[in-house]
Amino acid sequence: MKKDLYPLLILVLLTGYLSSCGTKAPAFDYQSLAKASVRLGMDISMEDNKQLYLEVAHWIGVPYLSKGMDEHGIDCSGFIYQVYKKIYKKRLKRSTAGELEKNCCLISRDRLKEGDLVFFSSKQSKGNVAHVGIYLKENKFAHASSSKGVIISSLKENYYIANWITGGRIIE
Repeated sequence: MKKDLYPLLILVLLTGYLSSCGTKAPAFDYQSLAKASVRLGMDISMEDNKQLYLEVAHWIGVPYLSKGMDEHGIDCSGFIYQVYKKIYKKRLKRSTAGELEKNCCLISRDRLKEGDLVFFSSKQSKGNVAHVGIYLKENKFAHASSSKGVIISSLKENYYIANWITGGRIIE
């Protein structure tokens, strides 16, 4: 009877060993995610696009520079261009109006998803598109402010409510 149990025992052990080979936890740099969370002032959950949040956190504090495209200075469309190139492997138009006209389908504020673009006007632009940011979650978006550089703002701030034009989802 004991002889009959050895093949069964070996089979159970072998099955357990082989099935455990493919059950590795995903490799995340939790220390970098924690730093990004603090830098962005928001929690980053398991469902979030962690690479997006890490990339946005990398840009926080970079000063505004008209037509800037790097860490020495960047403008709003340059910021979006760089994030989309790195995270989504897409090259967008280099102007705010170009991004809206050529790269996006329009979406309402209540349908925004992580990675969508948000477009605003300004007093100087007289209702035309003047500013773009990238939506994160919970009414927060990242953008290059002309006075503060790359920051996180809320769509619930009076300025952004008053100057909202539309949301945009990048099309393939």
